[in-house]
Amino acid sequence: MPRVTPPERNIQLDALPDVVLCERATDGDTAAFEVLARRYGPMMRGYAVRLTGSTADADDAVQETLIHAWDHLGELRDGSVVKSWLMRICGRRSIDIVRRRREHADADTLAEVSDSSPTPESATISGSGLDALARSLESLPEEQRQCWVLKEMGGLSYEEIAEQLGLTSESVRGRLARARARLMRDMEGWR
Repeated sequence: MPRVTPPERNIQLDALPDVVLCERATDGDTAAFEVLARRYGPMMRGYAVRLTGSTADADDAVQETLIHAWDHLGELRDGSVVKSWLMRICGRRSIDIVRRRREHADADTLAEVSDSSPTPESATISGSGLDALARSLESLPEEQRQCWVLKEMGGLSYEEIAEQLGLTSESVRGRLARARARLMRDMEGWR
């Protein structure tokens, strides 16, 4: 009797669209999730490096992003938006890392207080201003916040932001203008 072999897989995972990969990963297919990680990992790392200014912190941000994504992939309703979903998570993780680093640096600075250092009152006011900015950024629409963070914190050009977010340069300019106007309004009391 001839030996029957299973049919070979004709479709390579790398060739599958994001929607199919997300569906498969949601069902527990780790190979499909690995394809998503390989597909968007370099972009997330580049974004995180721009936000954190550190390759080590960027690697941490990407790792945290992928862990969170694996745990919450079932909550993503439309697999075609997985790229922007991953980038949002990565941006938040990167900002959290920068915030933790800043808090650690602030704690070190406060431990070395000298007579020429700012008073605790001025340090508190400064910290409150940063908290107000963070709250204002969180209240921006996601597209505006992404553009602002990439431009102001990441130092990307309009063209680089447009390429990364899949927009036109004109859309980036408009979103940045609206974000800046809103932040200026929200931060008016901190001038």
